[in-house]
Parts: sequence; structure tokens; C-alpha cells
Amino acid sequence: MNQRRLSWEGCVNVRDLGGLRTGDGRMTHYGALVRSDSPSRLTAAGWAALYAYGIRTIITLNTHGMVEEALVVSPPYPDLVTVQVAIEDVTDREFARRWASSDLWGTPLYYRDALGRWPQRHAAAISAIARACPGGVLFHCIRGHDRTGIIALLLLALIGVVPEDIVADYELSVDPIREELLAHENSSVPEALFGALEGLDVADYLKSGGAIQEDLDAIRRRLLG
Repeated sequence: MNQRRLSWEGCVNVRDLGGLRTGDGRMTHYGALVRSDSPSRLTAAGWAALYAYGIRTIITLNTHGMVEEALVVSPPYPDLVTVQVAIEDVTDREFARRWASSDLWGTPLYYRDALGRWPQRHAAAISAIARACPGGVLFHCIRGHDRTGIIALLLLALIGVVPEDIVADYELSVDPIREELLAHENSSVPEALFGALEGLDVADYLKSGGAIQEDLDAIRRRLLG
């Protein structure tokens, strides 16, 4: 797992989604999809590393109703395409009361509730990745933990990556505070992620949100060939 970490100066949580096992014995390709914290922090050397790695599309996962300066990305290369997708909505009062007003918004405990609320928003993010131009795709939020984590979970579960590898990938985003919060709720990262995946048919879920079969096939081609 640690071999998938990438060193791009200015970012601290970058990794390739290649090298993960599927239930039918295949492995995801390197260079297709990368997850990260916000590339707005990249130095010139960091941007050069990103570009040399083959990234040509950057998808920013933001939250409707929030102004987040750290998510303003201005690539120094003219052929780097940027796309913004709001995968959450902080104007949803019930969500705000239950999660946004608590530190638990920074844990995967909120994933199952978010999946129930916003299939259209999540499907839009997956479709944006599927329809990206040729080249590698980077998707990110601010820390590269939870908004990025839920989209990574959907992508990997869609193509059949084994749940243990989905959990192991998430755990590479180290956060001691998250572990304390989960322990206080008598939970853990594996328990929260397995709970989010339980009974979830990702293809049907994304289609219910507006993704089309061609989008799902394109994701499989990107990650599995």
C-alpha cells in the first residue's frame, strides 16, 4: 500500500489508486486515478511532478453552501482541465445538525447517511471522472480524507476491489484525531467503511443518481483496462 504514495512537493496525502486487488484476481492500473489533498498547495516542483506523472484532469470535490479558498486550483499548464463537483450540501439542515456541527464529519461514520442523501451528487463526480480527457485524473478535497474517501470508495467498490483493500487505502490518510473520535463512538475505520458498503450495489446506486452505463464502463476501462 505504501508504495502507491506519491511525493509532490506541497501536498502531503497523494497516492495512486493502482495496485489494488479485485475479487476476480485482477489489479488496478497505475497512472489512471490519483487521490490527494488540495493541489492549490503545490509548489512549482510539485506541479511539475503532477504534470510529469501524466495528470491532465483535476476534479475538485467541494461542498455546496461552503466557501473554501483552499480548493481554488490554478494549474500552471494550459492543457490541465479543472472540474468542480459539489458532492455534499451543507445547506441541508438535518445533515448540518447531525454531522457538520460535529467533528464526526471528519470520519467515515457519515458516509452511509451521505450516500442516502446525495446519489445525484456522487454520480456526478463519478461521471466527471469517467468523461475526463485522456490522461491521468486527480480527484481531491482539502485534506484528501473524506470527500475524496467517499468517491474513492465508490470507484473501487464499483470495479470490484476487495473491501479489505478499500479500507487499507483509506487508512493511508493518517489522522489520529479520527481514530479517537471513532473509538469514542465505539467504532473504527473498518467498521464504518464496511457499514457504508453493506448492502450497497454501487452500479445501481450511481445509476439511480443519473450515471449512465457508459460512465460505469469507462471507469472500469480506466482502472482495469
